[in-house]
Amino acid sequence: MTDQPTGEQPQREQPQNVAAEPRSEQPNVAAEPQGEQPQSEPTAVRSMRDRLEAGRARVVRAWHDYAWDHFSPLERAVFLLGPVAVLLAAIVTLAIIGLGPPFLDFIGANLPIVRFVVAVTAILLMTVPTAFVIIYLELKVIARMNLRVGPNRLGPIGMATSVMHGLKVLSKEDFPPTGADVGVFTLAPLVTFLAAIMTLLVIPFAPALVGQDLNVGLLYFFAVGGLSVVGLLMAGWSSFNKYSLLGGLRSAAQIVSYEIPLTLSVVGVIILAGTMSLNHIVLSQSGSMLDWFIFKQPLAALIFFIAATAEANRTPFDMTEADSEIVAGFATEYSGMRFGFFFFAEYVNVFIISALTVTLFAGGWTAPFNWPRPINLNWFDPFAISPIAWFAIILTVVWFGTLFFALVVRLFGGRDWGILDAIPLGFLMLGGALTGLIGLACFISIDWIRDLTWFMGKTYFFVFVFVWMRATLPRVRVDQLMGFAWKWLLPASLLNLFVTATAVVLLNR
Repeated sequence: MTDQPTGEQPQREQPQNVAAEPRSEQPNVAAEPQGEQPQSEPTAVRSMRDRLEAGRARVVRAWHDYAWDHFSPLERAVFLLGPVAVLLAAIVTLAIIGLGPPFLDFIGANLPIVRFVVAVTAILLMTVPTAFVIIYLELKVIARMNLRVGPNRLGPIGMATSVMHGLKVLSKEDFPPTGADVGVFTLAPLVTFLAAIMTLLVIPFAPALVGQDLNVGLLYFFAVGGLSVVGLLMAGWSSFNKYSLLGGLRSAAQIVSYEIPLTLSVVGVIILAGTMSLNHIVLSQSGSMLDWFIFKQPLAALIFFIAATAEANRTPFDMTEADSEIVAGFATEYSGMRFGFFFFAEYVNVFIISALTVTLFAGGWTAPFNWPRPINLNWFDPFAISPIAWFAIILTVVWFGTLFFALVVRLFGGRDWGILDAIPLGFLMLGGALTGLIGLACFISIDWIRDLTWFMGKTYFFVFVFVWMRATLPRVRVDQLMGFAWKWLLPASLLNLFVTATAVVLLNR
């Protein structure tokens, strides 16, 4: 009581009440048996648990303060997904080792089904990285065309910017608006996204790199690709928003109107090739650049490209999401990953339309010129060289190659580059040069790599044209958009069809 301040008189009675409580409980405590001692063990356990909790909290706080906050977003993603990837790889490895022979027998007995499943899985896995590449290309190209630098913060020259955009969309809150039809609202992005990627099944990237070589592949492409308008209508109607409804109706009117000249423009190609198999259409253009259908059907190629731009809702025909008129159109009420599906479907559509244009009019995977003579590297057998000789060759190439590129750095970099500073950069330059040489060797000697390289190069040329159009052309009015389809493209496509059919009949007599 002597420790209490003299001015706090109302608190002097509190210790008497506290002290009185244990006195009333003493008989009960004394009545318990002496051997059990129930209070000593729980108290020790409780104190130990408190110390463990306090230590864990200190460790977590220290990790968050000194490590996690200093990680970049990419490092955080690698830290979280790395152990999961390692665990999955270990499980798959053990499964292959344990179930190897029965698994191989099952694959051999069901090879067509397994091939289809592998093709579908590969297509699903390539869509999102393709969208990221096109998003980055669009950001960088439009920035350069407007005399800006563009993304340059995340990753080398900003290459991880589009990946961060995807993670941002994935982390945003996602909820349906009040009054929306939740089921239809949820299914609409999936319908639009799947309608886009299912068309990749019939696109031949190379003679052996095609998901399914259908004899009616072109018909399948237009039938499945036309389902995207269903997803846009579902999104506009289910959002319970007038701007969304207007965007959905615009998409229906636009896609249905441009679907007619789009399909009529390729009938001339079908007449010349004699098939609707996309693989055989590419084979009918083999030879040189002059054998491509873009030179035999120039009007059809122009009509197809314009109508495909409208089908993909790209500038200058992006009326379904005209932000100056109807906010964001069918996607006004969408957020989070639901909006992300619409976002990815648009950029995957750009790649698909470019790939189909290459397949129909630009020779597909064929080279634009005939090789002067067959070139191959089959004479080189790497297994004929002993491991010791390979080690000596690699060591010599790395040593002298690094020194050579370091001297090049010092020669062009000036006196600011010392030899110790130039050697790491020389080593990186050597790695780039060796990678290029290995890629050139694979391009020359492996047929499917050469065909895939030609196909992807042509495809991304048309992707660049789409981006160029977005940076250059203004958006047209909706009446101009509809009038152009019915007044100009439809008569032009019918004219091209009649001229092509007449020419084929006259030349075959």
